[in-house]
Amino acid sequence: MAKLTRAQFEKSKGHPWTLKTPPGTSEYTMHADEKDGVRVIVCTVGKTVLLYDARCIDDLHAMLKAAGDWVDLGGADEQKSAKEGTVEAWGRSPKNPVKGWYGLKKGLRGRFGVYVPPLLEALGLCELEHNPKNNRMRAK
Repeated sequence: MAKLTRAQFEKSKGHPWTLKTPPGTSEYTMHADEKDGVRVIVCTVGKTVLLYDARCIDDLHAMLKAAGDWVDLGGADEQKSAKEGTVEAWGRSPKNPVKGWYGLKKGLRGRFGVYVPPLLEALGLCELEHNPKNNRMRAK
């Protein structure tokens, strides 16, 4: 995958970026947009559209830098509990910078640990494992 610059991503509404889940089994698109005055990341998986607060890019990168080592992704649907200490748990924690969910679409707020890490990798902000299961990421 070609490296994506922040400027390219910010201007990607008409030309979404195609990414793959960490195991490489599913393809999806992401682009930047604005909704109700908030910068968002629009993630389209088949016909399903998820929205994430765009602040998650810088906030997740900062969390990974502070962690200083590999962090498990732990992707889970909104209705399921996220394993503590994972990217997914952090993406919905009241202790993160937005004090809760980065996912903005009720019922579809989960899977942060599945869809956001490949974007950080494309932006050159992290290293990401691509194993069949139990992937991790760390800051660059």
